[in-house]
Amino acid sequence: MNDKVAALLNEQINKEFYSAYLYLDMAIYYDKLDLDGYSNYYMIQAQEERDHALLFMKYLQNNGLDVSLDAIAKPDKSFESVLDPLLIAAEHERYVTELINNIYHEAHQAKDYRTMKFLDWFVDEQMEEEDNADSMINRYKLFGQDPKGLYLLDQEYAARVYTAPSLTL
Repeated sequence: MNDKVAALLNEQINKEFYSAYLYLDMAIYYDKLDLDGYSNYYMIQAQEERDHALLFMKYLQNNGLDVSLDAIAKPDKSFESVLDPLLIAAEHERYVTELINNIYHEAHQAKDYRTMKFLDWFVDEQMEEEDNADSMINRYKLFGQDPKGLYLLDQEYAARVYTAPSLTL
């Protein structure tokens, strides 16, 4: 595997763990507001990001490469309203998409087709994550500013259950 591609994949492990921390921070914020459904949604997001990190780690290991874990930065975002975490999550998902696209580009440049195939799942996942984040913002703006609407949205998000990624390495 190309050294630059391997380094970017290794860096992505840290980025995914940071994403998990960020989503845990959002879950904690919503829990303080007694919005258990929103908290549940972001707890599950945190689990997904942790699993993404482990998928990158396992992919490197399966290719005979070492994994180097770096310190995970503390989330640096603050929330002043119910909408703030939703906006930050959407912005963060666009950032992660850029990271994945950059790794894909480097893998393509290196003619690393195996890594490109591995990353295809993440490309699709990011499209879904961005759509979900945008939908949550739109739905909050449409319904969430009314207490009954916020209650119903919170109940919907409380019903979300974790599904482990189905990517085979």
